[in-house]
This record gives sequence, C-alpha cells and structure tokens, in this order.
Amino acid sequence: MKIKTREVGDVTVVEINGKITIGEGDVALRNTIKELLEKGRKKIVIDMKNVSYMDSSGVGELASAYTTTKKQGGELKLANLNTKVHDLLQLTTLISIFEVFDSTAEACASFE
Repeated sequence: MKIKTREVGDVTVVEINGKITIGEGDVALRNTIKELLEKGRKKIVIDMKNVSYMDSSGVGELASAYTTTKKQGGELKLANLNTKVHDLLQLTTLISIFEVFDSTAEACASFE
C-alpha cells in the first residue's frame, strides 16, 4: 500500500493506493493520520479511489482514524469509495459515522 498526501487549501487529501490490510496497510494509515494531526492538519479527506481491497483490520483502522481525528477537534471524510469498500462499510454499519463523497473535490468543498 502506498499513501500520498496533498493539500487543497486547509484540507489534506490522503490518497491511498493498494490494500488496507492487517500489518503494513493499517499501520501506515494510522501513522499518516497521527502525523497530520501533530502538524495541526485537522481537515482530512481520505481518497479511497485506488483501494483495491480492505480487510476487517482496515475497517477498524478507518474507524480509529475517525475517532482520533474527532478527539483532536478535527474532521475526517471519505471520498471515491468503490463498491466493495462501500458495501463493507455498510455491512459493518460504519458508513453511518462517515461523511462520504463521490469525489475529493466535493469532500474538500464540504469543509467550507
């Protein structure tokens, strides 16, 4: 899994490419969110367009990232969910805690 971040104004877009699975993927996501919050970046969009697979550990890490961000006064939103990831979040009922957008542009604009 590869993670790339870019800034759109005061919003940080976290682009994930690959699988979010136990071990490497979930730890990389956790560390990225932690680093952003330490830098004071509290408006975060996770772009899931290139996520090919996510296991239960990945789902747990997304939920943890959301909680951690909220506790520090930030907001975390999801963009570009593919059908598999969307269905997985719906199955776990986590879809209801996240604000989900069809594009990163819409997600970034929602912070205004």
